[in-house]
Amino acid sequence: MRIFEKANFQFIANRKKGYIFSGVLILASIGSFVLNGLELGIDFKGGMEFVIETSEPLDVVAVRSALTGVLSSDPEVKTFGNDALLIRTLPMDDIDVTQNLILSGIGDAFPNTTLSVQKTDNVGPRFAQDLAEGALFSIFGSLLVIFVYIMIRFEWRFGVGAVAALFHDVIITLGVFSLLKGILPFSTQIDQTIIAAFLTIVGYSLNDTVVVFDRIREYTGLFKAESYNDVVNRSINNTLSRTVVTSGTTLLVVGVLFIFGGEVLRGFAFALIIGILIGTYSSVFVASPIVIELKKKSTTRR
Repeated sequence: MRIFEKANFQFIANRKKGYIFSGVLILASIGSFVLNGLELGIDFKGGMEFVIETSEPLDVVAVRSALTGVLSSDPEVKTFGNDALLIRTLPMDDIDVTQNLILSGIGDAFPNTTLSVQKTDNVGPRFAQDLAEGALFSIFGSLLVIFVYIMIRFEWRFGVGAVAALFHDVIITLGVFSLLKGILPFSTQIDQTIIAAFLTIVGYSLNDTVVVFDRIREYTGLFKAESYNDVVNRSINNTLSRTVVTSGTTLLVVGVLFIFGGEVLRGFAFALIIGILIGTYSSVFVASPIVIELKKKSTTRR
């Protein structure tokens, strides 16, 4: 399916506008990190964890709503098996007191449900720090592997362009989470689920970028009479239909997940939506233009 049969948009000629737009988004994201920060989940801050068995399945949204007024922080509530709930909350004074507050909060909201505590646990700050370090290692490690892969498959300029685009995508997506912290009607906590979303974004954005890079390599040999800028622009236009259709169908599926996936998956789906939009943009206005700038510098030195 080709939406743009004979597309000839001047992406490369307008790349400086893209630089400005990306620069504004990145500066806004960094500013929000400094002023607003990020809402870290229990995985990265430490806290308390409870597994509560129930005599009947309970709606996690209703349970979370019932506990929000009882506890000093918004709890994280997930289904655990068939008839159990996994409840996490930030550190409080005493785990037994917190357990009683949780049982009374759920009991008041669901008086006909029998509750029993299956497990209690403290997520200590050291364990949380290990998880945070592991998350950072997984992201930066994947970027390093991607750079080496692109460098081997294409050349080092393409590797720099791809990794710069991926940094761009992750920073801006994090910036959106920071800017909208406390504003959105669902949790924007950064936890292991959101880290999984970022790794998915990295993979998705890379796939878009590699398709464009592959076409650039092909057209460089086919259109030797054209300037490198024209070859890159032609490559982007030629893959535009594929990019739009792929992004559109993926966004449709993720949109369904966002609407019907429940409260637990809403933050994950939201991160994917932002990441896919930014990743599609960066494959056109960040990755390929950076390759051109590096190529231009290399030619000038010669």
